[in-house]
Amino acid sequence: MFTLPHSLNGWVQLHPEVIYRRLFQSAWQTLRTFGRDPKRLGGEMGMSAVLHTWGQNLSQHVHLHCLVPGGALGDDGIWREARSHYLFPVRALSRHFRGNLVSALREAATSGELHRVTRPGDVDDQLNTLMATEWVVYSKDCLEHTDTVVRYLARYTRQIAISNARILAVDDHQVTLCYKDYRDRDRRKQLVLAGEEFVRGFLLHVLPKGLMRVRHYGFLANRCRRRRLTEIRRALAVETTPEADTAANDAEPTYTCRHCGQPTLRVIGTLIPLRPKRSRPPSHREQRYRA
Repeated sequence: MFTLPHSLNGWVQLHPEVIYRRLFQSAWQTLRTFGRDPKRLGGEMGMSAVLHTWGQNLSQHVHLHCLVPGGALGDDGIWREARSHYLFPVRALSRHFRGNLVSALREAATSGELHRVTRPGDVDDQLNTLMATEWVVYSKDCLEHTDTVVRYLARYTRQIAISNARILAVDDHQVTLCYKDYRDRDRRKQLVLAGEEFVRGFLLHVLPKGLMRVRHYGFLANRCRRRRLTEIRRALAVETTPEADTAANDAEPTYTCRHCGQPTLRVIGTLIPLRPKRSRPPSHREQRYRA
């Protein structure tokens, strides 16, 4: 997990599309640089990243959750596994990530992309302060609970900030919600917000139009994933039968029912509305015959 320092929250509100794009790029460049290092893995890595902008109490907490396979595919076609459950040292990752993102933000300011930051000297002061502080990069292995981690991240690919189940009460003046306090041993607590403050906090997490919350990099990128995964399976000596590939490709997509939670919904067809025929004006000859 790559976390953006809270001191940059003001810039996020001014230029969300710039900050979010640079955050994705810096996180991937950090992992890619470490993976390409011959002293570490010496190959191409893959990453799937999901952007989260909120904390449990609707506060602004911008961070990336990243799913990273435990190895890299070398240029020689050999799969190189990580030497431990953790790919790279967290402190080294955080410092490289900090330097990469600060450099990217300075470049963005020089090119005029941060034009809403108008206070004199604010860019240099902010970036110099960021370089003098420790950034948070959290790494955790998930060798035994991969399905749980994927399901956890999948819930946040379409939802924003808070689910309906966490809203306990609503009246004309305030909203009561429950949240988990991670600083107090994950205890469940209640928070009462004025209606205006609840709406303000919720709108902080509405992404700019067209910005992709989920992105894939390396051998998991959309343009090369199928080819690269075939090469990785070949390197790992994992064979897939033609029958299994055909069944996977021909399988009908299933969807989970919102009421019972079972994957009972199945697509059997798509109805496309017919476009109404445009009525054309009568031709000169038709008008003459009608007359």
